[in-house]
Amino acid sequence: MDNLIDMKALLEGVDVFDMSLWLSGLLLILVVIGVRVAFAAAFIGFLGLCLFFMQKQGFDQGLVTAAKLVGQVPHSKTTSYALSLIPTFILIGYLAYYAGLTRYLFEAAKRWIGWTPGGMGVATVFATAGFAAVSGASVATSAVFARIAIPEMLKLGYDKRFAAGVVAAGGTLASLIPPSAILVIYAIIVEQSVGKLLLAGFLPGAVSAVIYAGLVMGLARLRPSLGPPVGGFTWKQRFQSLPGAAPILLVVLIIVLSISFGWATPTEAGALGAGVVLAMALWQGMRWRELKGALMEAAKLSVVIFAMIWGVLIYVRFLGFAKLPDHFADFIAGLPYSPYVVLMCILLVYVVLGMFMDAIGMLILTLPVTFPAVMALNGAVGGEAGALGMTTEECAIWFGIIVVKMAELCLITPPIGLNCFVVAGVAQDARMDISVQDVFRGASPFFVADVVTVIVLVAFPGIVLFLPNLL
Repeated sequence: MDNLIDMKALLEGVDVFDMSLWLSGLLLILVVIGVRVAFAAAFIGFLGLCLFFMQKQGFDQGLVTAAKLVGQVPHSKTTSYALSLIPTFILIGYLAYYAGLTRYLFEAAKRWIGWTPGGMGVATVFATAGFAAVSGASVATSAVFARIAIPEMLKLGYDKRFAAGVVAAGGTLASLIPPSAILVIYAIIVEQSVGKLLLAGFLPGAVSAVIYAGLVMGLARLRPSLGPPVGGFTWKQRFQSLPGAAPILLVVLIIVLSISFGWATPTEAGALGAGVVLAMALWQGMRWRELKGALMEAAKLSVVIFAMIWGVLIYVRFLGFAKLPDHFADFIAGLPYSPYVVLMCILLVYVVLGMFMDAIGMLILTLPVTFPAVMALNGAVGGEAGALGMTTEECAIWFGIIVVKMAELCLITPPIGLNCFVVAGVAQDARMDISVQDVFRGASPFFVADVVTVIVLVAFPGIVLFLPNLL
């Protein structure tokens, strides 16, 4: 075969770095035109590895070497112990939903917070934040509350765009508030502590929820027609709503405290949380059909996430051989601008990419390049603080929260905003006369709220690092 196709001669003189740039551009084109991230990344990674080794070893041997790497990388990486907590975190959320625990949580939030301007919207924000603390999946959170909260708000005369936008934006809180599947993926890719990253997301998630709630109240005060407050609940009725929400609050405490005090690893905490929710669900009469539904939905979402990780790891291995991350890191570190100006430019790139890619796919495709660049931008040596005022470990954790918050933006921005499509799909199934365009318009003010949150987290990194530094 080498006599017919002399790849060494054909590729002689082709720079591997230039090759990686062209192939990375091709990858973005494939994703934008609709090819699944897992398949696009695996294909480009395999193609790049083939070209790299064929340049050095010829056609036959290069193809064999590339095929061996492609076969070994996904298995060796995805058998990681830390990744096993992704299915358990996802399972917690689906068990809570199928057991009906989310309705109790929403009812409690409505009784306690409904009296504020746009009270049902505010209650939805905090209820989604509470469910996010046991879900770990933004799409699942949006789908659940599209079924629960939107009908309630429409009955009370809320604007349909406003109601749908609150649910779509509230669902994004699951990306930050632990247990978060996307934070686990970040930790695996950049090889950081899963436990510290999960704890780091708690306070920023709470800050984001408060900013969302403030936005809802502000909009409702300026335009009362968007959503009236809900009153008439006595203190007795409010306290009566708490036992139903207790299981979810209990799971949150179990996960956060067990990780914080070292009683359990994140994986063990996830399994323990799933066990507690399952016990509560069975005690409240969960049937086999509902349990089977929760298990199947958790399995489907877990497979999708793992498939993306497999594909991108192949692509990442090619980037390692091409040394693209190293070249980009050196370029960023050498720019004659303030580190914060360069950081803002990187974050703006995420805003643009988020318009065309899903959150997880965007992160696992870009982190192999942007993470080394930000670490070089900080330039910390040893345990000393760098240009961004943080040590290397602190910067890695802080950047993880920032970039995950940026990924939340792509869940509510057109044309790919997945949460908006999910909310619209649920609404249309329930015949609520809410289109995708209505959801995007309703969610647009929350883009501004997310930008404010990012500015706050960049200006005050202590919000992110407080809990991890307690470990």
